[in-house]
Amino acid sequence: MSRRDDPHPGPLTPWQHVQHVLYYLHVALATVVMGLAGIVLLVRHGRVGANRVATRWIGYMIWAAKLHLGLTCEVRGTPPTTDCIVAAKHQSFWDILVIAHAVPRRAFIMKREVMRVPVMGWYAWKVGCIPIDRTRGRDAMVAISSQINQRIAGDGLGQLIIYPEGTRTLPGQRRPYKQGVSTIRMATGLPVVPVAVNTGMFWPRKGWGIRPGRAVVEFLPALGPDVPAAGFMARLEAEIETRSDRLMAEAGLALPKSGDAMGAA
Repeated sequence: MSRRDDPHPGPLTPWQHVQHVLYYLHVALATVVMGLAGIVLLVRHGRVGANRVATRWIGYMIWAAKLHLGLTCEVRGTPPTTDCIVAAKHQSFWDILVIAHAVPRRAFIMKREVMRVPVMGWYAWKVGCIPIDRTRGRDAMVAISSQINQRIAGDGLGQLIIYPEGTRTLPGQRRPYKQGVSTIRMATGLPVVPVAVNTGMFWPRKGWGIRPGRAVVEFLPALGPDVPAAGFMARLEAEIETRSDRLMAEAGLALPKSGDAMGAA
């Protein structure tokens, strides 16, 4: 078995640290080149063109991680292809890349300021990302739900990727799930696809000290409109966390007993 196919994180060596630098330099250059070269597609074909560029760019970053870092990812389950909310465990930038590459029309809720950044912001707008003004509090969720319904009624929403914990977590760590997923689900009627990961065991939260091996991202069965609103978030959390714990155990993490996990947050 090659190191990149090993389900357990490999060791960090001095050469691995050199490869970290080479990887980040490589993808930085590729981002600039592909971003600028893809503007023609962006202008001519709008969202379709932007998604083509995004798919190629994300795929290139994943390939470069395999080349430089010996890191790969197994995608389990069936990634959604229709309008839905993808509610994922979030441990590192690696799961962002893998989930976004697995779905055909990815979109995120992003801070409004990020979407004003040249080149990156242009693509974010075109692929269907939705800006959020966090200063508006609850009104922000109403505005987001309204935009989502407009997209659904127009050319479609795609797969809206949301991280219910609101931030990256360490392997084995849990944070309380925020109600945003449930709020958007109630306002739009969209199904929710839970996603479990063990990516943080290979790609740390801060993006340095990346270990070789095969991480796993798993798409779980969708929770449709037949699932009652009462208790929905508890069920979503239980499914994501239970499966993520199993994936991390597969990769060799000794997890605390149930009941101690929330205390690690």
